[in-house]
Amino acid sequence: MTHINQTAFGLSMGILWGAGLFLLAVTSMLWGYGSEVVDLAGTVYLGAGSGSWAAAFLTLVWGFVDGFVAGWLLAWIYNRLS
Repeated sequence: MTHINQTAFGLSMGILWGAGLFLLAVTSMLWGYGSEVVDLAGTVYLGAGSGSWAAAFLTLVWGFVDGFVAGWLLAWIYNRLS
């Protein structure tokens, strides 16, 4: 049975989740699109949001960390069950 590289999967998930949240924060800041979702993310990730570029980059960092941990754990569970 094939095993998943936990670190690579975690990095992939972290990059995708962090970049997605960052792009949503930027579009919210520039055009107001998705501001409700970004505000909701700000309740989960400390200091995150769409109010400034610093908040958008903090959203990127928190999203990367959260995505990495979730991806790593998902791969670990898959490897244990397979």
